[in-house]
Amino acid sequence: MDKFWTFLTALHSGAGPIVMLLYPLYASVIAMESATKVDDEQWLAYWIIYSFLSLIELILQSLIEWIPIWYTVKLVFVAWLVLPQFQGAAFIYNRVVREQFKKHGVFRSSHHSKSTKPNILQSIFPHREGHEAHSH
Repeated sequence: MDKFWTFLTALHSGAGPIVMLLYPLYASVIAMESATKVDDEQWLAYWIIYSFLSLIELILQSLIEWIPIWYTVKLVFVAWLVLPQFQGAAFIYNRVVREQFKKHGVFRSSHHSKSTKPNILQSIFPHREGHEAHSH
């Protein structure tokens, strides 16, 4: 039975980096090189959600250590995000992330388009037409 648990632990440890990083990196490169933008949105949404999840883990690390099934739950959630048949990352982005940004007024208007620069970014990095920074 000990060999089984050792095998299961090794499988679990290997699955995390493959599911969370290796496959998404590969799929992101393939998406960037494809003609369609639909897959680009899925993978950009994945990296946004994965980054947010990683940030939450850093902030709540001492609490998460007390949840023995956290890594398994995270692995299943991330698998749902990345598997093409579910398109979980795009779903979460469209239903949660985008809605929260709209709710809190980050986008200029409720008719968000890809060319619209969010207000918060506009205030941090104002677009200066016709002006370029020159170093002297």
